[in-house]
Amino acid sequence: MNETVKEEITKALSELLKTAKLKPDDLLVVGCSSSEIVGETIGHGSSPETAKALVAVMLPILKEKGIHLAAQCCEHLNRALIVEREVAKKRGYEIVNVRPMPKAGGSFATAVYEQMTDPVAVEHVRAEAGLDIGSTLIGMHLKSVAVPVRLSVKYIGKAYLTAARTRPKYIGGERAHYVEET
Repeated sequence: MNETVKEEITKALSELLKTAKLKPDDLLVVGCSSSEIVGETIGHGSSPETAKALVAVMLPILKEKGIHLAAQCCEHLNRALIVEREVAKKRGYEIVNVRPMPKAGGSFATAVYEQMTDPVAVEHVRAEAGLDIGSTLIGMHLKSVAVPVRLSVKYIGKAYLTAARTRPKYIGGERAHYVEET
């Protein structure tokens, strides 16, 4: 993976963490098509090398901030997610028995699985924010009210980048008073 892609993901991740105001123990879901990053069609040009390099950049940044990663698998694993076992237990996620591989789960989820300390798969999460690299459709894994985040980085390699944060629901109608989002 070239240096430009490493710079793009570093900048995008830093901007999202700042804009979304993520705190330690928050969860960031990432869906990533390594095929799209290298200019191929999603699911048709998987690049394990690109995925491994991307994960090697992302995990230290997230670890430093205390943010947990949930890596979305591809549709062959029904979009299951790879998280650390401790995160699954702490958040009450049911662990399922599957291990991603490049052709069944995707190169990104496989790289995350290989680089995490004690990875497990879960079927559902409710993340505080997310990065979608290559239109992998992460919305189902975000909390109920997702808000688009416009980053200065629009692409990771050749893959289109979409980012989101979440916020609590506003309830109570016209007489309700709300606190500033933290």
